[in-house]
Amino acid sequence: MNRIDEIYTKFPYYGSPKITRQINREWDKPINHKRIERLMGMMQIQAIFPGRNLSKRNKQHPIYPYLLNTTNINCPNKVWGTDITYVRVAGSWFYLVAILDWYSRYVLSWRLSDNLEVDFCVDALKEALKTAVPEYHNSDQGSQFTAEEYIAILKSHPDIQISMDSRGRCFDNIFTERLWRSVKYEEVYLKDYRSFLEAEKSLAEYFQVYNHERLHESLNYKTPAEVFFQIN
Repeated sequence: MNRIDEIYTKFPYYGSPKITRQINREWDKPINHKRIERLMGMMQIQAIFPGRNLSKRNKQHPIYPYLLNTTNINCPNKVWGTDITYVRVAGSWFYLVAILDWYSRYVLSWRLSDNLEVDFCVDALKEALKTAVPEYHNSDQGSQFTAEEYIAILKSHPDIQISMDSRGRCFDNIFTERLWRSVKYEEVYLKDYRSFLEAEKSLAEYFQVYNHERLHESLNYKTPAEVFFQIN
């Protein structure tokens, strides 16, 4: 499953047939397409066309429109985005959520969880709102981000406009997808976490470096913290 995770992170538009072919190009013993399809199902991933979500939609939850088609993201706290990805730890899968300021790429908060209940997303949102309040909050239509507990926190801040990715559109949350790529290649794939606590501690160290030390070419070689807090 590690190799599936690596291929999918690099090529999120690959479905099980292409992932199977890629693996069979690398390994001497061919793997059946059905096995890859089954493993991808266990990992709850699929090609981003038409859509890829660890966070599945609950049809009873309200859905909000995508509001960012013409939005000029020209300052910190204009748009926050959030998403969930998976992290392998000692043969198990845990789930990582982060809230990202799109303009500065600053990670306001994150949480690691052993399940996909809404609590860890709510905790991340509450922590992020201790730092600032965005004009727009964007997410996918997954059950965590449409849950009553999550939406209620957003609605308690009248200045926040709630935006959700359109179904079938893979680039609505592209900044967070890029964050996951960085996290996977610069942290997760380089480590062999032996426990939840070890993964959590290592990720905390990574996000500290990511925010305060890692230079971003797209930010004119500044750090996310420098841009977010407007440090000269």
